[in-house]
Amino acid sequence: MENFFEALFNPDFPFLRNALIAGILASVLFGTIGTLVTVRRITSLAGAISHAVLGGIGLALFLSLTGILPGLPPIAGALVFAVLAALVIGFVSLKAKQREDTAINAVWAIGMSLGVLFMAKTPGYADPSAWLFGNILLVSTRDILLLAVLDVIVIFLAWRFYPQIEASSFDGEFSMVRGVRLNMVFLILLVITAVAIVLLQTFVGILMVIAMLALPAGCSSVFARSLAGMMFISCIFSMIFIIFGLVFSWIFNLPSGAITVIIATVVFLAISVIRVIKKR
Repeated sequence: MENFFEALFNPDFPFLRNALIAGILASVLFGTIGTLVTVRRITSLAGAISHAVLGGIGLALFLSLTGILPGLPPIAGALVFAVLAALVIGFVSLKAKQREDTAINAVWAIGMSLGVLFMAKTPGYADPSAWLFGNILLVSTRDILLLAVLDVIVIFLAWRFYPQIEASSFDGEFSMVRGVRLNMVFLILLVITAVAIVLLQTFVGILMVIAMLALPAGCSSVFARSLAGMMFISCIFSMIFIIFGLVFSWIFNLPSGAITVIIATVVFLAISVIRVIKKR
């Protein structure tokens, strides 16, 4: 523990400070968006979006390294594919509810398959593991700024439209009677989730981002008495998981994303067991 904090304030390790700042900013997104995704029970939709991102990453790498669009960053392709996947799944879910599972599985599989194909045809060696598993120690100043901007946007939208979000999350029929545009709220939530996933994959990677969207919210649901309270407590849990994940990964030389998710899972299971015992 002491070695971690010594390194944190050591000018020779700026990447560790960047990782901590990025983790704190990411916790706001994990907590806020994760609460909405959990309450709306659309975690599987978010999972499909996160895996479809690989197709955009592969396409961007292919276009960049083949000289078709030189210098195209992978994050640009990831954003395009994520938003498209969110809109496709959203429209199918709204128009043909019975085919929602099919659309989710199709987008999930097609996105990853396209990513693998584009990377196979990309000159040189394109390793997707950095995107699949993430590495918060490689977070750049640009990533931190993007996370900060998205934090501000998400917090503002959650504050400005909180009554509509709360009503549509718990009572859709009443919301429609009061004039809330449920379909629009749903699609906006999916698009924001898609953009957040693209940025957050820098921290825990595509395969782990869904766990961090769901586990802190699952822990906070035991203690919260309102949607806003659940968001706040979920942000706190996310921050705790991320900080301890960084500390243990530094001390024991372990992947930070993986250890963070393991810590979150252990805490979630412990809370669930204690809750069951208390009920008995």
